[in-house]
Amino acid sequence: MAHNQFDTMTPLKKGQSAELLFGLDGVIVIKARVICETRMFRLNPHTHQPALLSDLNLLSDAQRERLTHSWAATFRCEVFERLDERAFASLYSDVASRPNIPVNVLVGLETLKAGFDWSDAEMIDAFTFNLQVRYALGYENLGVGEFDLRTVYYFRHRLSAHQQATGQNLLDQAFGQITVEQLAAFELKTGRLRMDSTQI
Repeated sequence: MAHNQFDTMTPLKKGQSAELLFGLDGVIVIKARVICETRMFRLNPHTHQPALLSDLNLLSDAQRERLTHSWAATFRCEVFERLDERAFASLYSDVASRPNIPVNVLVGLETLKAGFDWSDAEMIDAFTFNLQVRYALGYENLGVGEFDLRTVYYFRHRLSAHQQATGQNLLDQAFGQITVEQLAAFELKTGRLRMDSTQI
């Protein structure tokens, strides 16, 4: 079988401009700019599965006690593990490709960034080096799950494009779902406001 000059064409890199190329069967590549990675959606397989070998074992008992009773443990249980990643599946490709960075990690990281008022650089440093932040996002070993900051930018781009196309704010919907689950778990009643007499 004969091969033409395009059979072994090097794939475009992210951000690389493509030329208008013609093969025997017509247009091969339309001149464009690659603005986003192609990723296939997959649920985070480690959300409820602790690591078999954990860096937490290097901590003293007292340190582990403080960690598992800190804000990081609360965030992990009440936000990270409750987030329904399937609501974000439409942001990703159906084509077989590299799996996505876990959605609950990206959403959790954006939530912590807003809460701690980090810059993007501070956010990625906290994810890389801060044990509490990593624990809050389901990681118990340093060096695991690392990704480029561009991945966060691509995720934001997908969220924005989806909202513009559909009017749906997936982040608002996700946190609404988390709130509903928390209300059910703690059996909270929101229809009645209780006021202590000392506040009157």
